[in-house]
Amino acid sequence: MPDSVTAAARRLLPSSVLGRNLLGVLAGLLVVVVVLELTGPFRNSQFATMSYYAIAAVGLTVLTGLNGQISLGHGALMAVGAYTTGLLLETGAVPFPVAMLAAAAVTALAGVVVGAAAARLHGPYLAGATLALAVGVPGLAIYFDGVFGGEQGLRVSSPRPPDWLADAVYFVTAGDLTSARYLAYIGWITLLAVLLLLANLTASRYGRIWRAVRDDEVAAELAGVRLGRMRVLAFVVSAACAGLGGAVLAMVVRLAAPSGFTIVLSLSLLTAVVVGGLGSLTGALLGSALLVFLPPAVTGLGTDLGLTGTQAAELAPLVYGVVLVVVMLVAPGGVLGAVHRLRHAWTRRRQGARDVGAVGSSKQGG
Repeated sequence: MPDSVTAAARRLLPSSVLGRNLLGVLAGLLVVVVVLELTGPFRNSQFATMSYYAIAAVGLTVLTGLNGQISLGHGALMAVGAYTTGLLLETGAVPFPVAMLAAAAVTALAGVVVGAAAARLHGPYLAGATLALAVGVPGLAIYFDGVFGGEQGLRVSSPRPPDWLADAVYFVTAGDLTSARYLAYIGWITLLAVLLLLANLTASRYGRIWRAVRDDEVAAELAGVRLGRMRVLAFVVSAACAGLGGAVLAMVVRLAAPSGFTIVLSLSLLTAVVVGGLGSLTGALLGSALLVFLPPAVTGLGTDLGLTGTQAAELAPLVYGVVLVVVMLVAPGGVLGAVHRLRHAWTRRRQGARDVGAVGSSKQGG
């Protein structure tokens, strides 16, 4: 019975990859609307934070998980997107969707330059070069303080919901569309659009080539793949996602400052990708959720256990580090990889039980 239900459900799904991805994004949008409407301003702000982490993390998944290039400089690329958005919104003449697209375009151009240099490097040399990027880019904002605001950063004008949208939301939900909820909607709609594009891209010819380069560069080159071009393309796609994530970050935080784009941000993004499941877009979402929701939960638990606020805040990074170590030891493929292994083991067990039952039935019939 369960197998027949599963087969019937599969027949109802679209046959094309684009159709299935569109259906998944629409289902995700419905979940987002329900969750945001049922939660308060604090949770809305947390989901907004998760959105910009996830936008950058899914882009990093393409670069590191699919193409095999390790980047420790994605925080710097997010800074490029954030400062571009802040400068454009500061004029007051550019709507925020245009500013976000411009941020993605400028960061993609930066990705071309960085990717061209990174295509010649491998392993620790590539990690070291991108680490230098993460350290150097925030310093530029301090050096050109007249443009970027120096240490204090650049104030970003956060978009406000238009009156017609606020009225429509009030008519449907009987509640006001707060600024935190509106920014969460912007972040999650952007994230879902990025997921749709990347899901189709990874399932296309380019995704297969990236996996081939990651698995065996020599074989891919012998097959006619131009390794340098494909590496640069992966870096450009990943950089554009980082720029969009930086644009959302700037609008949510309302500030683009060097202190927000340190090496810690780049390491956090890489950690989210590894913990969730390297090479999986869904895993990047899970890792981003863990990155956002675990530290406050640990801090709250520590406070309930009698720790001071400072002690509880210091406990959160420790627990996050322990979780990372445990995941790497117990589930090297990340949380999603562990789920897949459990599902495959359960499927094999069911298949084995069926085979035993079939053999028993045939003996009775004989």
